[in-house]
Amino acid sequence: MAVSRCVIKRVLAVETEEGVGARVRRSIGSMNLRNLSPFLMLDHFHVSKGAGFPDHPHRGQATVTYMLEGYDVLALLRNAVTYPFILQRTSRHEDSAGHAGTIETGGVQWMCAGKGIVHAEMPVHAPGVPEPRGLQLWIDLPKQDPSYQELGPASIPVAYPNGPNGPITVRVISGKTHGVESPVQPLGGCWYFHVMMKNSGDNMFQEIPTGWTAFIYLWKGGITVGDDDFINESFHTLVLSAKEGETGARITATKDDTQFVLVAGEPLDQTVFQYGPFVMTTREEIQNTLIDYQTAKNGFENAHTWKSKIAH
Repeated sequence: MAVSRCVIKRVLAVETEEGVGARVRRSIGSMNLRNLSPFLMLDHFHVSKGAGFPDHPHRGQATVTYMLEGYDVLALLRNAVTYPFILQRTSRHEDSAGHAGTIETGGVQWMCAGKGIVHAEMPVHAPGVPEPRGLQLWIDLPKQDPSYQELGPASIPVAYPNGPNGPITVRVISGKTHGVESPVQPLGGCWYFHVMMKNSGDNMFQEIPTGWTAFIYLWKGGITVGDDDFINESFHTLVLSAKEGETGARITATKDDTQFVLVAGEPLDQTVFQYGPFVMTTREEIQNTLIDYQTAKNGFENAHTWKSKIAH
């Protein structure tokens, strides 16, 4: 029997400045939502021309970057074969371990910072198209080496809860839904779905493993969750309950053209100490990380000599 979770907390993501001239709406990681294990931070970013995120360090977390604009995601899905204009580059990245590439609109990158890395993320602007916007999620992880996983927009599978001609489209960034599973092997086992509902009144039920932390971030339209008639509006993060017997979440659109992500993951049984881009399990590890970064060792060997090409 399908029993829906409900919303237990709503947090408005207020737009603030971050990086160099970029604007972000932060919910998870803000003062209103500090701890949501295994999730550390969620930013909905908007990068105008000349702005970006130049060289900066990381240690101890995975970052998941999903590009929403430059280009319309639904148009991208409809025109997956005719790429030349739709899939221009919208965000470039480069790091001190020698990895470099691009994330196209509708594409995703999973980066595990591991013991230490310095990287840069800079947008690419094109005339006549929207400025780059996307989501970046930080996920707490057990200790492991740096690594990357990337999927271009055409490689992300799509599920249709009401059939291929139905009004709901789900991009399966990681995890599985309605018989479709992503090829990404997500660090920490996180499920990540981009849901697009065409009409007010459209609804779907998404199964979520028992005990997992789950949230919804809504940036377009409106939704209700479960049996609650309260209408949740754009730019809110909705933390879902995790009671015994709840099997998932029933979500109903209250406006046409509603879009949101639903993310779920198993909470980690470890403490979190965060200092800016460094995430560790003890205060002493944070202090050691600062020393490692200042003295260029233990993963930060070239931290003070490396400079990215894309940010300089």
